[in-house]
Amino acid sequence: MSVTAWAAIAVFAVAYVLIATEKIHRVAAALGGAAIMLVIGATDAEHAFFSEEAGIDWNVIFLLIGMMLIVAVLKRTGAFEYLAIWATKRANGRPFRVMVLLVLVTAVASAFLDNVTTVLLIAPVTFLVCERLDVPVAPFLIAEVLASNIGGTSTLVGDPPNIIIASRAGLSYNDFLLHLAPIVALLVVVFIGLCRILFRSAFKYDPERAAQIATLRERDAIRDARLLVVSMVVLAAVTAAFVLHTVLHLEPSVVAIVGGLILLTLSRLDAGEVAKDVEWPTLVFFAGLFVMVGALVNTGVIDEISRAATDATEGRLFLATMVLLWGSALLSAVVDNIPYVATMSPVVAEMVNSNGNTSQSQVLWWALALGADLGGNATAVGASANVVVLGLAERAGKPITFWQFTKYGLVVTVVTVALTVPYLWLRYFAFV
Repeated sequence: MSVTAWAAIAVFAVAYVLIATEKIHRVAAALGGAAIMLVIGATDAEHAFFSEEAGIDWNVIFLLIGMMLIVAVLKRTGAFEYLAIWATKRANGRPFRVMVLLVLVTAVASAFLDNVTTVLLIAPVTFLVCERLDVPVAPFLIAEVLASNIGGTSTLVGDPPNIIIASRAGLSYNDFLLHLAPIVALLVVVFIGLCRILFRSAFKYDPERAAQIATLRERDAIRDARLLVVSMVVLAAVTAAFVLHTVLHLEPSVVAIVGGLILLTLSRLDAGEVAKDVEWPTLVFFAGLFVMVGALVNTGVIDEISRAATDATEGRLFLATMVLLWGSALLSAVVDNIPYVATMSPVVAEMVNSNGNTSQSQVLWWALALGADLGGNATAVGASANVVVLGLAERAGKPITFWQFTKYGLVVTVVTVALTVPYLWLRYFAFV
């Protein structure tokens, strides 16, 4: 590798340490790292701002802006308060039951919406539920974002890396359901069991508060019925367009931003006030992270890692599957899984072709999807949904540190990825 490539690795490593240790704010670390990458020539303006492979992923940025606008409008209707009271009453005020309910809703919704959209919708409900129950919000938010990454693994639209994989491999919505939904269903059940152990200190039951909540009426929380109806119609249309995006030939980012702007127009709200609820620091952090990872792509660092893995496993499909699964989980814990999958998908296509492009060799695509999607749970910057939730928590005055998230995410990642090993072996190797 060139001197520039080694310099890019050093810059990325330092920035990542600063983000992990929180010595400086993560936005400053990401932007500083991106700026240095530009100065040392590891990337340039053309690659950073206009390259699909080695630059800012504007699809992700505009998807987030669109959905943040929808959530900002929906928040003003009282819908989140309604859901918070409903969920708490159904769980009889017991925190673990509330967590199970929120985790299940998040996991299922993430299969049909992308996981970033899901956490944007569920997080405001969570803040209100935890306030009602007088329990710490961090364990609930962490559980939800982990559930969103697990649930989103099951479908083509559930996790952004799956969209990239489907495009490169020519896989359909039904292919993802058939191959990934069975193992994801098992992982959700196992994850709920892990929640009972990992977050046990947060399940403090207060009978008096539960009794008070039982007397509340959900309908009293709705502040603007007209706006709620308009918001739900727009959200339903956006959701349908997400599911049918391959038929409509519209990118999810286009659907989200158009939906957000239409709702903002129909809401008759002050656009400036609504825009204040958009998580601008989170979006800027993403931009910096994309530029830094793009520099590693541009200098050939990630390509070198990919080529080494391909050479080491050539002709041994099961070994290649395991290396791809665990390697993707490891790398997706360090870099956001969207640019990682964008970089790896051409390499996996080459590996599939070298193994005859048979139905069995397609297992490599499923290994990539499982490793990247589940590996994104390992650290606070491993997946887009993680970063968004940390931004929401910080804005609400309930910050979640990098290590607070990561100590739970690592355990969940190791357990869930380990469970996919026997699944892949039994389904694609044992009886072939």
